[in-house]
Amino acid sequence: MKGIVFTEFLEMVESTFGLETVDYIVENSDLKSEGVYTSVGTYDFIEMVNLITKLSEKVNIPVNNLIYEYGKYFFNVLTNSYPEIFKLYNSPLNLLSSIESHIHVHVRKIYPEAELPTFEVLEETDSNMKMIYKSERAMYMFALALIEKTFEHYHDKATVSYEKLNEEGTKVKFEIEKVV
Repeated sequence: MKGIVFTEFLEMVESTFGLETVDYIVENSDLKSEGVYTSVGTYDFIEMVNLITKLSEKVNIPVNNLIYEYGKYFFNVLTNSYPEIFKLYNSPLNLLSSIESHIHVHVRKIYPEAELPTFEVLEETDSNMKMIYKSERAMYMFALALIEKTFEHYHDKATVSYEKLNEEGTKVKFEIEKVV
């Protein structure tokens, strides 16, 4: 997993829960990196699992809720770091439908070793979309937050529902209905 995901996670934890909480989760997690991350480095996903789990225990918030909140936080990182991408699209559905064909293509150019989820668009109209999220990391709540924030960014509203297609959450169907 790319280091930017770790560095921004720790930034979110610090701004939300304080530096003492960051120190606690780093010191009490089994981290091969010892909690030292660079945004361009690559780290084992299990370290993120350890950090989120320790944070959940420390602040008494379920892991999936923390992943969702981190997704919302990370969306702002994306819009601030890559505003040109969001200018290329005139609607949230256009952006979401281009994740595989455009956005992930560019991410792989910058980070060739990045392990990205896949998004398969099953149906798309002007007002709705059905897509399948697949990732061994099962961070579908992160994806949900990014989808919702995409609509917010374009000043649109949508109802987003999801169905886990397997117990682990590595395959999830999202249904997005634009609110008119």
